[in-house]
Amino acid sequence: MTHYSDILNQLQSTGNYREIPADGDFRGIDFSTNDYMGLGNDRELQRQFFDNVDNRAIPMTSSASRLLASRQHEHEALERLLSDLYGRSTLLFNSGYHANTGIISALADSGTYIVADKLVHASIIDGIVLSRAPFTRFRHNDYDHLERILQRIADSHERILVITESIFSMDGDAADIDRLTDIKRRFNNVILYIDEAHAFGAAGHRGLGLSRDNANYNDVDIIVGTFGKAAASSGAFAVVDSTIKNFLINRSRSFIFSTALSPMTCAWTSFVIERLVTMDAERDRLAMLGKHFAEKLSAISAKPVVESHIIPFIVGDASLTVDMSLQLRALGYKVLPIRTPTVPAGTERLRFSLSASMDVSDIDRVVNAIKSIMK
Repeated sequence: MTHYSDILNQLQSTGNYREIPADGDFRGIDFSTNDYMGLGNDRELQRQFFDNVDNRAIPMTSSASRLLASRQHEHEALERLLSDLYGRSTLLFNSGYHANTGIISALADSGTYIVADKLVHASIIDGIVLSRAPFTRFRHNDYDHLERILQRIADSHERILVITESIFSMDGDAADIDRLTDIKRRFNNVILYIDEAHAFGAAGHRGLGLSRDNANYNDVDIIVGTFGKAAASSGAFAVVDSTIKNFLINRSRSFIFSTALSPMTCAWTSFVIERLVTMDAERDRLAMLGKHFAEKLSAISAKPVVESHIIPFIVGDASLTVDMSLQLRALGYKVLPIRTPTVPAGTERLRFSLSASMDVSDIDRVVNAIKSIMK
C-alpha cells in the first residue's frame, strides 16, 4: 500500500488532495452547485409533485436494467416528452458520465477517428479511451485548427466523430454552433456530437440548450443533456435519430449493464421539465446575473471574464486556490477550488455557479469579499 500512500502524500503536498465535504449546516450563499435555475431546494415544487397521490405510489427503484425491467411507463413518458421537445428520438442514461462513456465507446470503432475540443469533460475523454479509436484534440474553441485537422484526416477514415460541449463546465464559455455545423457540412463523413449538460435548462429558448434553436440544428447529430443540474433531478439523455438509438440500446455497455433510473426519478424529472420549459424569464435573469458578475469581476481579474452562469476566477496555484475558498466560506460564500487534473495545471480557479434564485446584491457582496482577501 506504500505506493498509494506516496501518491496521496504527493497530492497533499501540491494542494491537490481531495476529500468529500462534510455535511454541514451552511447558511451563506452557495456558489458551488449546478442548480442553475434554483429548483433543487424548491419545497413548493416538491409539494406539488407529491400532492398527486398517484405519484406517491411510483416505485423508488427499477430493480433491473432497461432491457430487463418490467416497469417502463415513466421512462417511456420522459423519453416521449424529450422527443417532443427535440423532434427526434431520445434515450435515457443514468448520468452524464454514463451517457458520454457509453455512447462514444459504442459508436467509435476501428473505422472511426475522434476529434475533440481540448477542454471537453473527463467523461468524454474516458469514452474516447474506452473506444480505443484513434483520436486527437483541437485547441479550445479554435475552429480553424479543427478544420485543418479534418482536411488532413477526412479521406483516411470512414467516420470522423467531432465532439465538443455547448457551454463548457469549467470555463463557462460557449461553442460556436454556426461554425461547427458549417464545418460539418463540408465533410460528408463527420458526425457532430455536442454535450449540452451545462446548457440544458439554463440556456436557449425553453431551456433546450444552444443547438435546438440554431438554424442548423439538423446538422447536429448527437446531443447529450443531463437532469442533475438545472433540472433538479438525476440522470441524462441523448438526442439521436432512431437508428442510433437502436444501435445504442444494443451496443452501449453503460446502458445495457446498469440498473435503470428509478420510475420515481423519471416521473419527477418529467414533472420538473414541464415547468422548466416555461421559465424563459428566469433564464433571462440568470443571463443578467452572469453579465453583472462578469463586469464586476473583470475589474479585479488578471484574465478575461466570460459572461455566463459559470464564471471561473483564475488563481493559478492549487494551494492558494484552496486557501481563498476557505476564506470565502468563512465570510459566508461557498465556492469550491478547482484544481488539476480537472483543469490544466496553472489554471487552478474558483468556479462560481450562478442561480436564477440569486440577487444582484449577492454578486456584489461576493466580489467585495474577493477584493478583501486579495488585499
